[in-house]
Formats: sequence, C-alpha cells, structure tokens
Amino acid sequence: MNNPNKRVTVYLRPEYHRALRVKSAETEYSVSDLVNSAVKHALAEDAVDLEAFEKRSGEKRLAFEDVVKALKRDGKI
Repeated sequence: MNNPNKRVTVYLRPEYHRALRVKSAETEYSVSDLVNSAVKHALAEDAVDLEAFEKRSGEKRLAFEDVVKALKRDGKI
C-alpha cells in the first residue's frame, strides 16, 4: 500500500469532533478530508498575509504611540 498521507494524532474538543463526524456523515468527505481542507485553507491565508507583508516591507514604520497621538491631536479619539 502506497499512501502518501502522514498519520498524526490530533486532540480536538469534543464538540468539534462531533461536528466533524456529523458533517462527514452528511457529506461525501471523511473527517480526514475535512481537517486537511481546513489546514490547507489556513495555510493559504497565511501565504496571502506573508505576501502582503512582503509587498509593504519598504513602507515607513509607524510607532503605535505616534499613531495614537495623531488620532488624539486630530480629535478622532
């Protein structure tokens, strides 16, 4: 048997596990498929964030204190 997937142990909250089992039973997807999909989605979001950080890496950095002072000075807070 040539299975490219890795077996792992994941501890889920009981309510999450139950929800996954119910969703699995109501769809054509296994619990593993659902978990893999969620992980893939989370990693894709991270990739988008990292790309945005890279694009903005050349921008001037602002100190939080300066931003708050400017908001106060401008009457916005």
